Amino acid sequence: MNKMPERLGEETLGESLPAVGPEFPACSLAEVRSVLCASGAKFEMETVEIRGVPTRVWKNAPANFAELVRAARAHGDTEFMVLNDERVTYEAWFRAVAALAHALRDMGIEKGDRVALVMRNLPEWPVVYFAVTSIGAIIVPLNAWWTGAELSYGLTDSGAKLLVADCERMERFEGYDDALADVPYRLCSRGQSSLATGSLEDLIGTSADWADLPDWDLPDVDVAPDDRATILYTSGTTGAPKGALGTQRSSLSNILSSGYAAARAALRRGEPVPEPQKRTSLLVIPLFHATGCNASMLGTVAGGSRLIFMDKWDPLQAMEIIEREGVHATGGVPTIAWQLLEHPERGRFDLSSLEAIGYGGAPSAPELVQKIYAEFGALPGNGWGMTETCATVTTHSGEDYLNRPTSCGPPVATADLKIMDPDGREELPTGSVGELYAKGPMVVEGYWNKPEASAETFIDGWVRTGDLAYLDEEGFCFIVDRAKDIVIRGGENIYSLEVENALYEHPAVTDAAVVGIPHHTLGEEPAAVVHLAPGMMAGEDELRAFVRERLAGFKVPVRILFSEDTLPRNANGKILKKELKTMFGELEDA
Repeated sequence: MNKMPERLGEETLGESLPAVGPEFPACSLAEVRSVLCASGAKFEMETVEIRGVPTRVWKNAPANFAELVRAARAHGDTEFMVLNDERVTYEAWFRAVAALAHALRDMGIEKGDRVALVMRNLPEWPVVYFAVTSIGAIIVPLNAWWTGAELSYGLTDSGAKLLVADCERMERFEGYDDALADVPYRLCSRGQSSLATGSLEDLIGTSADWADLPDWDLPDVDVAPDDRATILYTSGTTGAPKGALGTQRSSLSNILSSGYAAARAALRRGEPVPEPQKRTSLLVIPLFHATGCNASMLGTVAGGSRLIFMDKWDPLQAMEIIEREGVHATGGVPTIAWQLLEHPERGRFDLSSLEAIGYGGAPSAPELVQKIYAEFGALPGNGWGMTETCATVTTHSGEDYLNRPTSCGPPVATADLKIMDPDGREELPTGSVGELYAKGPMVVEGYWNKPEASAETFIDGWVRTGDLAYLDEEGFCFIVDRAKDIVIRGGENIYSLEVENALYEHPAVTDAAVVGIPHHTLGEEPAAVVHLAPGMMAGEDELRAFVRERLAGFKVPVRILFSEDTLPRNANGKILKKELKTMFGELEDA
């Protein structure tokens, strides 16, 4: 296998960054773990069997979602969610969750039933999410950017008994009667739809009404840590999305994983572990992503912090919110950071409250680390995880990030990483590039109703990530490439085969390949090369419109080139996509 490149952590980042002196780190990662995970400590671990595999888990993690929801009620009149003029306290949110949970039980929603949630970031989203999971039902957050066809697939594949959607998304099911026919309950929010059987407001009112709802407790349901809780869809190389089946434990592990990362950063710089403090975060990534709901929302709820939502991402509006609300943290993907950094009107706003800008889920340039600190005085942070790990596996922040700007950090204490050869038979030594495997309580049970894909991906507690990576001598992880054929556009996964299949549906297209081309703020964008059938004609705009009718807008190729010959392939018949990528570079240079 390939060996790792020269030590990337020794790159010069510029005089604007805080000095990382010879005394850093104050302690090793092993010493940090020994202190933080000691017996009786907050981050103490224990080993339990998960699906027959001994696994380290956080001993003090909530046992289930109901336990978290009840504990979060103690935050009382502290604001939890803000959207424009809407402000929701923890007490109001709890009452809405409890009222909806009882209504769901009255509908006949039982433990293990699936409830599909299709909604942009609204205060109702966390209400539905926690009401469903607190009674042991399975929440299925579908991508709010999907088309009607994509949403109908998720609805049918999950076997949802109830659909809850904002009315804009509900209307996307128009014409997909077969998918809706098997869903007896369909609740619409913030509007009316002929496709709905009722409205969410009929059950719990609007966000302004929640504080006046009855003072009920959650329904009493016996829910164990490894009971199923979530299905989050991730596109697959077969073209059909796969539902990653998360448990109560795998989702809730994120709470202590995030806390451990913050404590580790403090000890590494020689400071005492800080006391938890309430923070305000501007959440600009969708809640239907693992990062949004698991890494961001769950930690917020546990700590009694505040989430600010936006109708849609707009950097100018974001800066206004940061100044007005005193936002401490934002981010999600590198795109967000770049757009804030480069906005021509940034100087008009007081952004001094920002303490951290974190991101992950897309390639990022090492110079972004420098710019964030130099321009905002905020510490950058990133990490690595995937839908199949319910988000957090590694984290990277502070001086460690400055030292290794191309790493995604070391794993949290409950996670293990290893690098395997292409056949998955031999673990490779430190510094060797191979496929990254991850293990820990955050790994999902498998794929919903896809036993063959599950058996291929999940092996004895380990998940085959499809990422090519190496580990350095201290255990820091460096992602160097992706084994899976995927384009990541601003944090959104786009599997090439899905787009290629859409192109092949056009009668003129006989050969097609989708590749990722670099983009300054989005990381990369999808582009395509096609070969047309003899005597047939089709233009770039026509093909792009054709794909847009079938897939979400973010999956549409930004550019399409035409090849007079069939696309180049190797001896095994696989298209040589690296050669195709050069076509776009050559065009730029021309």
